[in-house]
Amino acid sequence: MLPQSQAEEAMVSSFNVTERDDREDEKSDEPGSGLKNFLWHGGSVYDAWFSCASNQVAQVLLTLPYSFSQMGMLSGIILQVFYGILGSWTAYLISILYIEYRSRKEKENVSFKNHVIQWFEVLDGLLGPYWKAVGLAFNCTFLLFGSVIQLIACASNIYYIDDNLDKRTWTYIFGACCATTVFIPSFHNYRIWSFLGLGMTTYTAWYLTIGALVNGQVEGVTHSGPTKLVLYFTGATNILYTFGGHAVTVEIMHAMWKPQKFKYIYLLATLYVFTLTIPSATAMYWAYGDQLLTHANAFALLPRNGWRDAAVILMLIHQFITFGFACTPLYFVWEKVIGMHDTKSIFLRALVRLPVVIPIWFLAIIFPFFGPINSAVGALLVSFTVYVIPSLAHMLTFRSASARQNAAEKLPFFLPNWTLMFVLNTFIVVWVLVVGFGFGGWASMNNFINQVDTFGLFAKCYQCPPRVPGAKNH
Repeated sequence: MLPQSQAEEAMVSSFNVTERDDREDEKSDEPGSGLKNFLWHGGSVYDAWFSCASNQVAQVLLTLPYSFSQMGMLSGIILQVFYGILGSWTAYLISILYIEYRSRKEKENVSFKNHVIQWFEVLDGLLGPYWKAVGLAFNCTFLLFGSVIQLIACASNIYYIDDNLDKRTWTYIFGACCATTVFIPSFHNYRIWSFLGLGMTTYTAWYLTIGALVNGQVEGVTHSGPTKLVLYFTGATNILYTFGGHAVTVEIMHAMWKPQKFKYIYLLATLYVFTLTIPSATAMYWAYGDQLLTHANAFALLPRNGWRDAAVILMLIHQFITFGFACTPLYFVWEKVIGMHDTKSIFLRALVRLPVVIPIWFLAIIFPFFGPINSAVGALLVSFTVYVIPSLAHMLTFRSASARQNAAEKLPFFLPNWTLMFVLNTFIVVWVLVVGFGFGGWASMNNFINQVDTFGLFAKCYQCPPRVPGAKNH
């Protein structure tokens, strides 16, 4: 057996062959190709960091104050840190499993030219077809509803600038706009979008923080949370959802020139995200307190001015980007199903991807419940997709002594032995199953059903303030 350093060098060398092949394919003699490559072809460590940070904190940034009102400020802060660390760990596990799968396939001389490796293929290669089916079902369903949430968020946000149209009509409009993401081939081509997207959420987070502090506490503000278990666990699962946005980890890694460098990128992205989510949610809850219980979108409570309109517009653009992030893996799966994944024509691929957008569009119109749907998705889908399945898959992949001995990636520096690795993974599985899926599922579905009973399916304008004839809201 090769020492660890030699094994890693061999793997890196193998990966670099693929890298050089991919780079050669992307070279162009067309005028302006240098600028195009700079903006369009991203595969560095920095691109991956921007993709992870940008994708992690999209519209959920606007619902975290709502979660704080449900569970109280102290619990909100503690659980953000806890689930942020947990999410970073399971993203690390996914990256290790990807490297293991790819290194095994590279040794078999399998080429991934014109093929994007996805999570369900990693599970299939390491654990067999049953795991592939489970991974495919959970991942696709999560990404489907993740895309739905982005459309709901677009309609909810634009309403606070222009309420001449109801939120359902805005959903129709933004569904058509988001369908244009079919033209973006892969995560390799999100370089400029990821960079801009993170800038947009950074502006919005600090606008929420500063706006809440400048406006001060509203008259008679109360901070009664938590008052009910159902509300507490609904808020907790929304935070679990916030830091469980790594269902696209494998696709982001595959877009990197050197995917073995991904290991700690998600943790670094999460640390930055803390600087956005904790101050904004804390300031908003301090200023508006229990009013947030009936305002899932934080924009609803801030006074309308140029700063707020700018934040709304930036979040709309970012939600378009995040829609693409969530939908692109679904596009890949659909392309593979119909045998079009290796097609190089952007326009042909865009055409065959369009059927993926239609059910997303339809579901966003049926369930326009901004906030409650985040919690439901977090409890029922995220808990398995990005916490339970990766932890179990890692334990089963390395359950034998030979697998551990020949692992492409060895233990992280802070874990002295494999026993502690298994104990940590087991804790995550038990915690998420009991607290996230169990209590969280009960609470979020109760809350979700209550929204359906209150507003009905196909709600025309969810949580819209009463209309005043001849006047603008806010």
